[in-house]
Amino acid sequence: MSTDDSISEPKPMDLSGKLLIAMPGMGDPRFEHSVVFMCAHSPEGAMGLIINKPAPDVSLGDVLAQLDINAGATTKAAHVFFGGPVEGGRGFVLHTAEYDNDASTLKVDEAFSMTATRDILEAMANGEGPENALAALGYAGWSPGQLEAEIQQNAWLTCDAEKAIVFSDDSDGKWKAALAKLGVDPLLLSAEGGHA
Repeated sequence: MSTDDSISEPKPMDLSGKLLIAMPGMGDPRFEHSVVFMCAHSPEGAMGLIINKPAPDVSLGDVLAQLDINAGATTKAAHVFFGGPVEGGRGFVLHTAEYDNDASTLKVDEAFSMTATRDILEAMANGEGPENALAALGYAGWSPGQLEAEIQQNAWLTCDAEKAIVFSDDSDGKWKAALAKLGVDPLLLSAEGGHA
């Protein structure tokens, strides 16, 4: 009896510090045209933040005010992003790696870190935070093997993360910029996957 090799188990991968780029027709409107920065990826699952969907009607100033943190005008005006559909009331700050609170900062790689505690918001409000930062409410999460299966089903492309894309003020342009990094023209993308 022969086995069918065309359907194989997804290979182990670590996409921590990479960008996921949603393919057209992925089927989940929450992720349509999304770019997700991967904060952690292991055999236990994956966690990332959508970096190109500003949360409607929420600014960083609103979040700081709820936490009784005084902020300057620049910080108050900053966007807060819809980080994903999991734990929508929980805040995360994706930032450059020079800011580090040993107790609460997850160092993703040499360029990026993520902190989910009040101290980074206080530092940002006082002008002492990281050089670049992106605040998000909620996150995108995948159970073990789920993300690998979605990639195999042509739901996502992946590329290296660049500060210029992640922290760009042009939220609408991040998806096209990430695709351009791969040399992909969004007009030529198909939702259909090909398997050799």
